[in-house]
Amino acid sequence: MHDSSQSTTSKSKLLLAGLGLLALSAAVVFNGISSRQSDDKQLQARVQAQSTPTVTLVSPTQASTAPPALELPGRIEAFARASLFARVSGYLKSWHVDIGSPVKAGQLLAEIETPDLDQQLLQAQAELGSAKANAALSSSTAKRWQSLQDQNFVSPQAVEEKLAESFAKLELAKASQANVARLQAMKNFARIVAPFDGVVTARQTDVGALINVGGAPGSELFVVSDFKKLRLYVNVPQNYVTQIKLASTAQFKVPENPGHTYPAKVQSLSQSINAGSASMLIQLTADNAKTQLLPGGFANVLFEQPASDALMLPPSALIFGKDGLRVATVDAQNKVLFKSIKIARDFGSAVELASGLLPTDRVIENPPDGLLNGAVVNVSSKEK
Repeated sequence: MHDSSQSTTSKSKLLLAGLGLLALSAAVVFNGISSRQSDDKQLQARVQAQSTPTVTLVSPTQASTAPPALELPGRIEAFARASLFARVSGYLKSWHVDIGSPVKAGQLLAEIETPDLDQQLLQAQAELGSAKANAALSSSTAKRWQSLQDQNFVSPQAVEEKLAESFAKLELAKASQANVARLQAMKNFARIVAPFDGVVTARQTDVGALINVGGAPGSELFVVSDFKKLRLYVNVPQNYVTQIKLASTAQFKVPENPGHTYPAKVQSLSQSINAGSASMLIQLTADNAKTQLLPGGFANVLFEQPASDALMLPPSALIFGKDGLRVATVDAQNKVLFKSIKIARDFGSAVELASGLLPTDRVIENPPDGLLNGAVVNVSSKEK
């Protein structure tokens, strides 16, 4: 009896020990599975968080002040510039002014010695004298024949022939006179004079040089420029031509006088777009009474832009693609929504929009590559 009771007690203890081990094993297995599931969820959360891009937003701003001035390169030219060429051949006899010399209209700059032309003029004057003598003789002869006709000593036909001969010789005398006048006018071109008040900016000849009649670039004897008033030529891009008005003012700067600006006035517009540069040439005038500015140089011309209440965005927010120009906006659920826009003006640091956005839109400042419409993004706390 006693042995049977002990055996039963031992079996119960073994059973309890086995159940305890089984429970412990089950607990270990459950904890392991739970731990793995928790790790998987955390890993998935981290992967999802890493795959969701974080973006910085910027709101469109209204240009309450005037945009930056439109700055364009231009070239400076003298208001009047004349290249003086030789109209007669010969040798340079003398010159009286050098480069940089101020001159008055009609002032003698140089003289050309013209031996060939002088001989032609002498010959023409001699021919004129002979033609006048022949014309006078023919005229008196015709008058005598007319008197003889009155006495019926000669026929009317003979008188008409004498009158025609007298008229022809008189016309020959006129032709000779015109030839002499032509050569005398040519002789006057041996004196090179200033066409207007200005400054001699080039001298391309010297005493004794062979002078030929010319007009090709580089063959001029002198260049006279009047730069008390200047012309500025600027090519304005097509996008801005409507903003440039006649008689409007501008400012310009030159490299040789840093820190100084000079006023200019729009004088004329070419009214056509150059197909090669997609720009329109405009002409401005500027006063240069103190001759501080030099013709032939370059200048930076600044045109003030009118104030606008249009929306402005930084250029980094723009997306260029096959669907055109767009920006990426974010709605209240942080989902991406692409919007097509049109640019009115580009100021470099900012662009002015013509259409496509509202002032309340939240725009991604630097859209990441591969961003899809409807994708969810994380918004940076540094929202502009």
